[in-house]
Amino acid sequence: MPIDILVAIIAVSIIQSIFGVGTLLFGTPILLLLGYEFVDALGILLPVSIAISTLQLLKHHEEIDKVFYKNVLIYSVPLVVVFLAIIASVKIHIGIAIGMLLIVVALKSFLPSIERALTSIMKYERIYLVTLGVIHGMSNLGGSLLTAIIYAKNYSKDKTRVTGAASYATLALCQLITLLAMNTEFNLPYVERASLVQIAVVIFLLTEELLYNQIANEKYNKLFTIFLFISGLALIVKSL
Repeated sequence: MPIDILVAIIAVSIIQSIFGVGTLLFGTPILLLLGYEFVDALGILLPVSIAISTLQLLKHHEEIDKVFYKNVLIYSVPLVVVFLAIIASVKIHIGIAIGMLLIVVALKSFLPSIERALTSIMKYERIYLVTLGVIHGMSNLGGSLLTAIIYAKNYSKDKTRVTGAASYATLALCQLITLLAMNTEFNLPYVERASLVQIAVVIFLLTEELLYNQIANEKYNKLFTIFLFISGLALIVKSL
């Protein structure tokens, strides 16, 4: 198993174990920066994301915002499938687009105009979720938008995490089914991908006990912003 993939999976599994999102949002640019193709990154990250989200869902399923989750199913999932199928078929190079998206999301913490624009968009939840579906299908980075709208609802900590996990798991499952239906071939063998899922489950169990109740959302938001900005710049430079 490539050591760079193993290290990346451990890192993003810790993030997703705490916040309910992160494996795809952080893992996608990391693997692209490491030189892996977009579809191969999906083949590695999707099963890991589904496994962690399912465990979180089982623990706090009664806390899910069912109305919001239903809207994700209706307005985001179909577009995720359509645009993923397009990207996987035509092999569009999207490194620069993903990098720009990461930077925009990061800058919203520093530029009031971007923050106001995103806040205004969130008022139109259906349109927002349609946009999320398009972006997630094309880039695997809809988690940034998903996190933003869920946090804006001021849920409790458990409700925030499980609503994000349920939505994220559903998107990831639909992506994986789409790729399998298209007979997509992945470079990393099945046995190694299965081993990564097992490792992610262990990481979740450890993180749940040792970190989840210790890290405040405010600290995460700062780290989140810095990581997105640096990753975005690095990915743009690599793609030029």
